[in-house]
Amino acid sequence: MFINHTNHPSQYWSDEQLAAAHQYGEVVDIPFPLIDPELPSGEIGQLVQEYAGRIISLNPQAVLCQGEFVYCHALVERLLAVGITVLVATSERLVSESYEAGINEKIVNFQFVQFREYCHL
Repeated sequence: MFINHTNHPSQYWSDEQLAAAHQYGEVVDIPFPLIDPELPSGEIGQLVQEYAGRIISLNPQAVLCQGEFVYCHALVERLLAVGITVLVATSERLVSESYEAGINEKIVNFQFVQFREYCHL
C-alpha cells in the first residue's frame, strides 16, 4: 500500500506519478490536515500522533508526506522510527511567460520526476 498524505488527491496525478506509486501497491489517499498557522507546536504534536496512528495501523509500504513543515518533520520522524518508508515527490518546474496588451502572465507547471526517500542522518 502507498499512502498519499498530501493536499493533492491522487485522482489528479499524472500517469507517470501513479505508475511510480503503484510500485509500492494500492494508492490510498489520507488527506493532509488543515493546519492553522496560529496553532501551537503542542497541538501539532497531537495531530501527528492521531495521523501517525492511522497510518501505522494500515501497515503501508510507503507514505508520501508533503505539507506544513513542522507537522511533516514530526510525522516523518515517527514513521521512519517504525520502519515505514517515507517519500517526497520531486518535479521539474516548467515556466512560461507572456506579455500581451499590458498584461504579464506567468504559468507554472510541475512535471513529476520521481519519488525520493527521506533519509536518516
